[in-house]
Amino acid sequence: MTGLICFGEPMLEFNQLPDAGDGRRLYLEGFGGDASNAAIAAARSGAKVAMLTALGEDRAGAAFRALWQAEGVDDSAVRTDRDAPTGIYFVTHDAQGHHFTFHRKGSAAARLRPADLPEAAIRDVRALHLSGITLGISDASCDAAFRAMQLAREAGATVSFDTNLRLRLWPLDRARACIHAAVAMSDIAFPSLEDARALTGLEDAEAIAEFYLRLCPLVLLKLGPEGVLVADATGRSRVPGFPVQAIDATGAGDTFAGAFLARRLAGDALPDAARYANAAAALSTLGYGAVAPIPREAEVMAFLASAP
Repeated sequence: MTGLICFGEPMLEFNQLPDAGDGRRLYLEGFGGDASNAAIAAARSGAKVAMLTALGEDRAGAAFRALWQAEGVDDSAVRTDRDAPTGIYFVTHDAQGHHFTFHRKGSAAARLRPADLPEAAIRDVRALHLSGITLGISDASCDAAFRAMQLAREAGATVSFDTNLRLRLWPLDRARACIHAAVAMSDIAFPSLEDARALTGLEDAEAIAEFYLRLCPLVLLKLGPEGVLVADATGRSRVPGFPVQAIDATGAGDTFAGAFLARRLAGDALPDAARYANAAAALSTLGYGAVAPIPREAEVMAFLASAP
């Protein structure tokens, strides 16, 4: 049985490097896509992980399969679409943070339909993880996501959902309706404070946690460098983050989700899993790109052992 299956769109990444001083803008080629990032974070933290998506029959698609195989992520449930490309995106950096430019319309992942789902594979997992991006890239993907959640729930698996609101993909009203319907079908919700403020209209973190607890039994409200607010029926607790000299936060939230799920599947207590995930997310900001800086379990444990 697979521990975790992550459903979402992988995208080839081109991440802006520091100014070379000669007027050129240079980019580091890498890998991204929130579900793939989470899958790799979970695998590097010891979980048995599989990907669920579709790739184009192109160089980028082949590169993702090679990446997942190298990381020990099962790609047997990944379809190849010969009539659509694998998506790509660019990351640029300035004083306001990191910014994304996507080229994903009509991608292979966006064409994945409910009828394309590997139902047996979904029924044979302990946890399914997906996000608002999986819902937002197309109507077909949205329908497939809800079908996958239904299959996982029927099989008794844990359903994990990251809001990952991207308003370039869809209007806020539709995003709010679909995302909150998905949260209500989930056992674990990972909203970020920024997403939650837009989705709920609330500002206070405690009020946001209360809002999502009415939909989902376990809420981990991501507070960026401040850590995470963990809320369930037994109470609320803030697990502080770790101060680091971050240079690129691309994929940090995905790293948090994947690391947290890996540690919970391994049997860690809720506060311990949240603290581990905070550390993994912090370490993932110390390099450029979404995937390359994601830490492995030994690195996170060493960091935790030396932390105050």
